[in-house]
Amino acid sequence: MIALISPAKTLDYDSALPALTPTRPRFEDEAGTLARAAARLPQKRLSELMRISPALAKLNAERFRDFADAPERPALFAFAGDVYTGLDAKTLEEPAIAFAQDHLRILSGLYGLLRPLDAMRPYRLEMGTRWAPRGEKLTEWWQGRIADRLLADIGQEGSGTILNLASQEYWAAVEGRLPASVRVIGVDFRDGGRFVSFHAKKARGMMARWLVEHRVTDTDGMKGFDTDGYRFDAGESTETLWRFAR
Repeated sequence: MIALISPAKTLDYDSALPALTPTRPRFEDEAGTLARAAARLPQKRLSELMRISPALAKLNAERFRDFADAPERPALFAFAGDVYTGLDAKTLEEPAIAFAQDHLRILSGLYGLLRPLDAMRPYRLEMGTRWAPRGEKLTEWWQGRIADRLLADIGQEGSGTILNLASQEYWAAVEGRLPASVRVIGVDFRDGGRFVSFHAKKARGMMARWLVEHRVTDTDGMKGFDTDGYRFDAGESTETLWRFAR
């Protein structure tokens, strides 16, 4: 089983890192192509496309301009949003990180598909951005490349199953591009019967952590996830959408 999560807008390139050997992103050339194309966009256009302030547009214009010389950091330790608060990678032990390298993937607008230890440079480019070199949006620019790489990873891992913990914005880069033989399980988190975005994002990270800490390879084993009071709700779940509630 391979779990998919989304990236985060918030980045951390300052905190201490464990002594791990980074790997190279499989779509490193594509990331460079996108960064160079984005570097040609005026700051005002970046602000409009990303719906960010002029100050953030300036920061990201500089990131794209200086991309080739920017510092690198393993992706698992570079993102710092709600999902990654739940995942809390800095407290994972080395065997769990090694398991994550084989069983956890991060979807990315710039890098396509990242393994936890893939060295990434700071960026902001969401998959839902309605821009791409010679195209209208990123999902069209990536076409089937992300799905093909993910399919190869699933084949190597051997289970034929994806645990989809990514947002719909990022899942859109894969949706409809995988063969029917791949089993995809979505997860719905509820608090008191309600969907609460902040809690759901954090729960996705906690579930990814639970998977790698317990080295889960059997799909049904994930139904035992019980972090922070969540429990599998069999009555509200289907074969393709599991609900966890607290």
